[in-house]
Amino acid sequence: MAIDLYTWTTPNGRKVSILLEELGVPYNVHPINIGKNDQFTPGYLAINPNGKIPAIVDPDGHDGKPITVFESGAILVYLAEKYGRFLPKDVRGRTMTIQWLMFQMGGIGPMFGQAHHFRRFAPEQVPYGIERYTKETHRLYGVVDRRLAEVPYLAGEYSIADMAACPWFARWDWHGIDWKDFPNVKRWFDAVNARPAVQRGMAVPKI
Repeated sequence: MAIDLYTWTTPNGRKVSILLEELGVPYNVHPINIGKNDQFTPGYLAINPNGKIPAIVDPDGHDGKPITVFESGAILVYLAEKYGRFLPKDVRGRTMTIQWLMFQMGGIGPMFGQAHHFRRFAPEQVPYGIERYTKETHRLYGVVDRRLAEVPYLAGEYSIADMAACPWFARWDWHGIDWKDFPNVKRWFDAVNARPAVQRGMAVPKI
């Protein structure tokens, strides 16, 4: 049976649609328009009590019983484990992948998100906020650039860590960066975005 994906056009939502496309498994898309507060409806809160996207409902689960998963990183791990792809089984490879996934969850997502807010969406200009989060965003670009000088993908091989990070870097023009300063990130970004499954996943949901 097809997996139900509840999502919107955000980096966190697109992580999951990218993985589903890479896996080639059937899924149904349920757009949750966060601009209209769809995430706070009783029906959706029954799926994700935190009122965020994305979330999935897998009618088969691991044991033949439906399972609901929220938090994008948890969804990626769940799907990668279920289908046995994009998350190595050996301890070293798995740890490296989870490490860079957590780096995205704890650093790239929150800090890039704050940069987006203060640089583009805040109702008034807050110079302190703009400077603080732009500088931290650039620092994180530097961390990733140094890592990608050593390996082609964040965990060495292409994995859920790359799928988690790439949609956030897709908004590079919001970050006040110059690609010349981060050539390894640019090489990686172009390679990931050239994948047909990534292109399809980035177009979900269609609105």
